[in-house]
Amino acid sequence: MTIQLALLLSMVGCTQLPKTGDNPGSGASGSAAPVTELTADSFFDFLVGETALQRNQPDVAVESFIRLARETRNPRFAEHATDVALQARRFGEAQEAIDLWVTLEPDSMQARQAAVALFVANGQLENVRPHVEQLLRLEPETVDKAFMQINKLLSNHPDREAVLKLVRQLASAYPDLPEAHFAVSQAAWSANEFKSASEAMNQALKLRPEWEMAAVHQGQILQKIDKNKALSFYDQYLEQFPRANDMRIAYIRMLMEEKEFDRGREQFQKLELANPSNADIALAIGLLSAELNDLQSAEKYFKRALQLGFEDASTVYFNLGRVHEIAQHDAEAMEAYRKVTGGERFIFSRVRYAFLLAKRDGVAAARKYLKTVRVENQQQRTQLLITESQLLRDNNDFRGAYDLLDAYLRKHPDQIELLYDRALMADKIGRLDVLERDLRKLIELRPDNAHAYNALGYSLAERGLQLPEALSLIRKAIELSPDDPFIMDSLGWVYYRMGDLKKGVKYLKQAFDVRSDPEIAAHYGELLWMNGAKEDAKKIWQSALEEHPENEMLLETVKRFRK
Repeated sequence: MTIQLALLLSMVGCTQLPKTGDNPGSGASGSAAPVTELTADSFFDFLVGETALQRNQPDVAVESFIRLARETRNPRFAEHATDVALQARRFGEAQEAIDLWVTLEPDSMQARQAAVALFVANGQLENVRPHVEQLLRLEPETVDKAFMQINKLLSNHPDREAVLKLVRQLASAYPDLPEAHFAVSQAAWSANEFKSASEAMNQALKLRPEWEMAAVHQGQILQKIDKNKALSFYDQYLEQFPRANDMRIAYIRMLMEEKEFDRGREQFQKLELANPSNADIALAIGLLSAELNDLQSAEKYFKRALQLGFEDASTVYFNLGRVHEIAQHDAEAMEAYRKVTGGERFIFSRVRYAFLLAKRDGVAAARKYLKTVRVENQQQRTQLLITESQLLRDNNDFRGAYDLLDAYLRKHPDQIELLYDRALMADKIGRLDVLERDLRKLIELRPDNAHAYNALGYSLAERGLQLPEALSLIRKAIELSPDDPFIMDSLGWVYYRMGDLKKGVKYLKQAFDVRSDPEIAAHYGELLWMNGAKEDAKKIWQSALEEHPENEMLLETVKRFRK
């Protein structure tokens, strides 16, 4: 028996295929598939499809398996045709295969989930509802969990209002289910309809008053509507449920954001007194203290979490290291980072240790140390290489950083994560050909990489080349990452280069308002100066220089205009 024939028989579960017109094959109902004789044409289509897959000819494979599914009306072949069509990004054929699959196995959860995923990806939200309703009916004992996942399932659809409408329709059949109202609230939140979000979450809490997750979300929603109402809600809920730790932590965060420090400290004390031996709470208080820049308290609670035996000690040591580093207690930070022995923070702890070692003993010592760090995969190895390059760059050894990345990429050209870093170093050493080549290749391979579009667009604008293309590239970057102040800076800069000073000032002001970075300050000041607002430009530069007295771009810009 050939390998292909064995695979074919395993897919249908017998030596024969389902007869057209018979009941569907095994699905949610678990009924066995009725059979028909295996025809020569069906077998040939299967062989052609499998051979095409092996030869990387997806279009041929899709056509063969779609034809096979049509002719045999076997749900297993419809499922396989769906998988092959989706992998080949042949969405029309995928929809045909899914429609057939659902017809043959109307109670198959896998078929319904595939249909929902395809329709959401294609923006066909109007076709989603019957499949989701069927999914909810198929598993009535887990319908609560299903509603908690609905918004995640629909998250790729850009029309948030349409998603909200759909979720409301789905939830209307479950008026007594708290999770259904929670789902409506989440959808309303995503659509920026905060009043509706609050009303739905309030209904969820009426049905289940002790549901802390819902209460935490309600507090966040109320903060968008009326902060006084939010504070009152936190107080009332915690009075009724004083052991709601997550709710109290959310309350503390809001109090600190509102600079209600006395009330915040009072809540800290209540949280600690109610959980004196809880390592999780000690860690949570430490993380919240660090977030609020109370480094002394953060250190205290991280150490308490260790004393109480927090299970993941590496997580605590990593955060303790970060607190020491921010406080410029380098020796203590290095000691804490050394105690991170595993987990997702292992490599980053080694990276931070290397930077501190370079600060203490020099770049050569740090590079030598990085070569001793054990790695488990290519991603970690790449991260260490980027770190080594950054150490050289911080030491103004741009040629060394470029050579390091270039040598590695020549041996490992598939490591496209390094293209961006090599492009930046190529810019520093005047290899503009490499800069442009790497960024264009990165855009081709990763069309969703906003930084690649931005870097290439800014580079062209800075050199005064291909300005319409530069503008197009930066607009694409903004589309992918609309809140990034550095991309907004590039947009203002390219408009300046194109002679549109008014738009340039507009976008640079937006960038500077979000982040007062020294290089953004240099650009913003230059445009203000050119627009006649010289005193405003001087204030921007002076403020930036006080915080970043050694920034080269800022110093060069100020020198150029203050001659």
